[in-house]
Amino acid sequence: MKFAMQIPSAVVATVFALAGCAAGGMQGEQTHLSADQCRDLTDLRNKAPATRERNVSELAALEAAGYRPELRFDPYYPDSLRQAQRQVDIWYQTECPQARAG
Repeated sequence: MKFAMQIPSAVVATVFALAGCAAGGMQGEQTHLSADQCRDLTDLRNKAPATRERNVSELAALEAAGYRPELRFDPYYPDSLRQAQRQVDIWYQTECPQARAG
């Protein structure tokens, strides 16, 4: 029963992801991360001390990638967090000049 419930959710998620890719491709250059987020993510990846500003910046990027920490019970946690982290990593590699330089 649990497996049967996951299949429709996976199909819906895939459809939305593909629709987002198609729509994003038509809009030209769209960035997901701000310059401040790129800077803060670079600092965190380089083991700079965590600050409230850096943590808030990282959380905003994760939320933009679809992670919803406000859910009291997320049946897909920690997978939903890992998926958002992978998406932010992709954005970081493609959009942040600091990632391409180093």
